Amino acid sequence: MYPKTRAMIHSLIEDKTIPGANYQFITKEGIESYSEGLAAVFPQSEPIKSDLLYDVASLTKVMMTTTVILQLWETGQLKLTDPVKVYLLTFSEPKVTIQHLLTHTSALQGFIPNRDQLNQVELKEALLHLPIGEGFEKEAVYTDSGMILLGFIIEAILKDDLVAIFNQRIIQPLDLKNTTFSPRDPMMCAPTENHQIRGLIRGVVHDPKALVLGEHCGSAGLFSNLQDVSRFSQMLLNRGTIDGVEILKEETVTALIQDWTPSGTLHRSLGWDLFSSIDGTDKTRYLFHSGFTGTFILLDLAAVEGFVFLSNRIHPINDNPHYLKRRNEVLQAYFHEKEAR
Repeated sequence: MYPKTRAMIHSLIEDKTIPGANYQFITKEGIESYSEGLAAVFPQSEPIKSDLLYDVASLTKVMMTTTVILQLWETGQLKLTDPVKVYLLTFSEPKVTIQHLLTHTSALQGFIPNRDQLNQVELKEALLHLPIGEGFEKEAVYTDSGMILLGFIIEAILKDDLVAIFNQRIIQPLDLKNTTFSPRDPMMCAPTENHQIRGLIRGVVHDPKALVLGEHCGSAGLFSNLQDVSRFSQMLLNRGTIDGVEILKEETVTALIQDWTPSGTLHRSLGWDLFSSIDGTDKTRYLFHSGFTGTFILLDLAAVEGFVFLSNRIHPINDNPHYLKRRNEVLQAYFHEKEAR
């Protein structure tokens, strides 16, 4: 299945863009999973395993935070048009709504001076007082600050820590046996960066804000493996239900295909990016989200097909521009093969 895409992924391993990858193609005809390359290259080489846990980074945003926000929307516990200040009373920007945060159109300026020196309380306070820039409602600028704020909103409504909420509402109902915010054994996890201060990061979240915010972070911190990320993806492809368990209503999942930005032209859904076909002739809209550590989910809800990719591309060194170029080549290969079928 998808031989040219697989060859492209193999080339990323060969040229050491990534140490290895666990990935999967989901189609109506079946599911095919692949494990290639190495789990680690430093301090020594380790073979990859099909059940390897990855720090999935920003996949946390869609697998957990976005999904719970959509559940609360379904039950009327919040409205997308609600100002953030309704739930976070000390938030400094009255015109920013939940929908702005979900679509990355809030223009929140995420720079926080001395961020890595702040403790949990100080970092939360700084996030509640970020200014907005000139692109409010006019531009979709991806940032993790909005999803962190959405996590704070979830905690304000449900009166519990985010990790406990995610376990109760998503991880346990979906039976994600290998998904956690606190891996028991670091050696079961793919290592990430060999950091100049932290050393080799393994079994602990890479993202610096998530490291400080801990159980209160809605933007990163999740560890999962291919089987579990695929199960979550299949739930969405099945329009919100899997094995008789409803996580989201069918109409909610269907609504994700539309552009939810204020102008309706900025290619962002609720929490998800919207990708279109290569040449523009096909009106297919793919739901897409990636993680900084080298992960992504790509879903075609209409065709009930998906592409799940997990790597630890920042191990041992982070070279983001090069990786993004090569990752996009993988995606283009997939689009070409899929649309030629």
